[in-house]
Amino acid sequence: MSDRDPAAIEAEIEAQREQLAQTVDQLAHRLDVRARARERAADLKARATTADGKPRPELVCAAAGLVAVLGLLVWWRRR
Repeated sequence: MSDRDPAAIEAEIEAQREQLAQTVDQLAHRLDVRARARERAADLKARATTADGKPRPELVCAAAGLVAVLGLLVWWRRR
């Protein structure tokens, strides 16, 4: 038989169970598309706003510039 201590074997089994539980949790998180989409939306919102919840000024300027360029292109194509 084995010359290993039963307490060591039990500790190894418990460590493997914990690792398996963590792996299952990670896989479940990857498969939860709705939760991942919410996390991504919250991340984008946090990156697009300042600490007080207002839109970041550089994004507002970029959006205004894009609208202006698109407006000029439409105006130019209709001429």
